[in-house]
Amino acid sequence: MTTPEAEQSQAEPAGAGTRGAAEVPAGAAEQGGEAQVTAEGGTGRPEERLERAVRAAEQALIEYEIAVETFRVEVENFSRLHHQKLGPMYTRLDELDARIAEVTAARTGDPEDIRKADEARARVMPMPGVEELFHGWMDGEGLFPEAAAMLTDQPVRPPERVRPSDEARKLYRELARKAHPDLAQEEAERSRREEFITRVNAAYARGDEALLRELAEEWAAGPAPKEQGPTPSEELYARLEWLAQRKEMLTLVAKELEESAIGAMLRLAPDDPDRLLDEIADQLLAQVAAREAELAALLG
Repeated sequence: MTTPEAEQSQAEPAGAGTRGAAEVPAGAAEQGGEAQVTAEGGTGRPEERLERAVRAAEQALIEYEIAVETFRVEVENFSRLHHQKLGPMYTRLDELDARIAEVTAARTGDPEDIRKADEARARVMPMPGVEELFHGWMDGEGLFPEAAAMLTDQPVRPPERVRPSDEARKLYRELARKAHPDLAQEEAERSRREEFITRVNAAYARGDEALLRELAEEWAAGPAPKEQGPTPSEELYARLEWLAQRKEMLTLVAKELEESAIGAMLRLAPDDPDRLLDEIADQLLAQVAAREAELAALLG
């Protein structure tokens, strides 16, 4: 797994390290060298360096967007596996905590114990939409048979795993670079690209390699994008400003993903997240056993 911050060091987007876009052209222009010298010995148009800066910034931003989207898919997939595998155990722990609190309150009659029991029970009360939250592992009435089987070490259907293959990643990156909406110069072309990229993102999120191939063929057979023509300097500077703002927004998205609970867990075992889930599952099963023993002792 590669986080967006790691990828950023390889392809720095527009505006990195600065708040304004005014400093971007000089840094980006260095990649393109000095203004081209014409056959007559003079320099090219004054806008040429700025145009090269814009193109370099656009490509860098696209690379960063690809990195952020790839990391988002990884976090989303790990989140689904986390809920599917560990959600029932957390639910069982909450139920046992509620039962222990209720038995304790019934014995002591203490108002504080009664309050704690009510709070513990409220945490496990049926909620609308809980089936969607736990992806088919439980509904408003309780655990599904598969979840109960898992808690008792019985055979259970493994959770669905959606991890894009290396080929799917390659296809996605190629399509993102070729069809990115930011490469459009006209509104109609941008709309066409946005609709196409939405389908590409959906296929990538499902790890659908075959569909990504079909989309690649569709793009190759479609109308060729128009080449970028010369633009006024004011528009180029405005473009750099927009790219800088876009980069800042993506940086915030990447930061939220990396600092989320699931993102933090994923960073603990980026190469083998299944092992991490197994370790947590073992810990939760031990806690479930301890709570069950505690409840049995209270019930006498």
